[in-house]
Amino acid sequence: MAPDNTEITSLPATEVDLEKHIKVEPAPEGAIYSGAHGGLEGGVQRKLKGRHLQMIALGGTIGIFMGYTIMGFVVYSMMIALGELTTQYPVRGAFVHHATRFLDPSVGFALGWNYWYSWAITIPTEIVAAALVLNYWNGAQQVNVAVWITVFLIVITSINFIGVKAFGEAEFWFSLIKIITLLGLIILGIIITAGGVPGTEPIGFRYWNETPFQQLNGIAGAKGRFLSFWTVFLQASFSFLGTEIVALTAAEAENPRRNVPKAIKRVFFRILFFYMAGVFVISLIVSPNEERLVNGGDDAGASPWVIGIERAGIHALPSIINAVILIAAFSAGNSDLYAASRTLYGLACDGQAPRIFAKCTKNGLPIYAVGVTALWGVLAYINIDTTGEEAFNYLVAISSVSGLINWACITLSYLRFYYGMRRQGLDRNDLAYKAPFQPYASYFGLFMTIIIILFNSYTVFLDGEWDVGTFLTGYIVIPFFFFLMVVYKLWTKCKFVRLDAMDFESGRRVLDQLEEEERDKVPTTWYGKLYEWIF
Repeated sequence: MAPDNTEITSLPATEVDLEKHIKVEPAPEGAIYSGAHGGLEGGVQRKLKGRHLQMIALGGTIGIFMGYTIMGFVVYSMMIALGELTTQYPVRGAFVHHATRFLDPSVGFALGWNYWYSWAITIPTEIVAAALVLNYWNGAQQVNVAVWITVFLIVITSINFIGVKAFGEAEFWFSLIKIITLLGLIILGIIITAGGVPGTEPIGFRYWNETPFQQLNGIAGAKGRFLSFWTVFLQASFSFLGTEIVALTAAEAENPRRNVPKAIKRVFFRILFFYMAGVFVISLIVSPNEERLVNGGDDAGASPWVIGIERAGIHALPSIINAVILIAAFSAGNSDLYAASRTLYGLACDGQAPRIFAKCTKNGLPIYAVGVTALWGVLAYINIDTTGEEAFNYLVAISSVSGLINWACITLSYLRFYYGMRRQGLDRNDLAYKAPFQPYASYFGLFMTIIIILFNSYTVFLDGEWDVGTFLTGYIVIPFFFFLMVVYKLWTKCKFVRLDAMDFESGRRVLDQLEEEERDKVPTTWYGKLYEWIF
């Protein structure tokens, strides 16, 4: 469906200067507190899915806590680098444009199409997940899954066609519901651990003492425990995918120099709190040997939260938690479409995709980019038939590895930006947001991300575990990424961006003007600051 205002304006496909097209469609602040794929405002949006938290059965209590803790630092190193880049240059395409500007246009091309695919293929995944979650209720089981898929597809597409304001408001309230639910679950988990539920005894760190680590595939000793932890660590990285989506909203955010750093910081700390606190509490109230963790399905019955709460004698929460899981899946699909469509739009604006995808309505909606990307949602119907399920799962697995490559490119782009400023004698203290711990944090993030990419499917190399499908889905995206780079470089004859040739000025003047205009709007009262911090 198309919006009412269908007047089309074309943005130059090769124009990257903010000064001509900085204003798209103003979004409320809530719009930049959104995310997908991996969670709340990025990471937590899939936080409540049982398959993610079932990792406790694989890694043990201490293993899963360590995995998420270390992964949290990796994400932090990537996010602060992205925050500095995006605050200075809140352009369409975000980190895709940054790679083109500070690395090599061929890297930006490969990164953009890789990122577009990784989110486009996730749209049908979340739609299917939402439809399957409905089967938890008996009434919904009487309706064909295809009907629910159609409903979710229409609603998600409609929200994105209405515009960024609708997307921002929807994601803000979805996130608020998830935050309140998770906060309530964490508090309840602490009460259960302390023995505060009538008729129960304190649990304390009993499960930490019983099963701190698991053994992978029966491999004995320290090797088995390490491999089990490493597997959980890899899975934790997939759960955090999506935190970078906040950067894509920068071109449509009001006063990006003030709001983007604020959003970047909040995204990380909220993700860190809810992931770390949530995983920690779960490790206290659920045993890794719990049968339902290993054999559970996609509904709330397999959730570690439900298992721990039911074992405490509380049986009224599964339906509530399942409803939040449904919201999380729907929210993720909504954000996936936004992220993928804006990436395609950014590619077109930089001349790396057909120009038609750079066309916008007068309200700033990249209508063709949204429409073509939304077509990927039709793949959700393939999953209804078991014959297409395996191929569909392979496509999804590839998208997860693609997300890690995106992280590596973000940190690498920042390092080039960092050393480019140093080469040209520019002072980072003059930036609107100066990321801490640089460049060491980016080196750490880049190194860890590369290690995760190289060993993401290491289990196929263990004795008796070889599987061609798993190997291909885990590693085929790596040579394909370089293939895209080579093809684009040969086609365009583009050059690697030298440190002394980097452009640090384009787009800065208009942002200085916007910053001056918005300076008087910053709240000064305590209640105004509190309201702004929350909303």
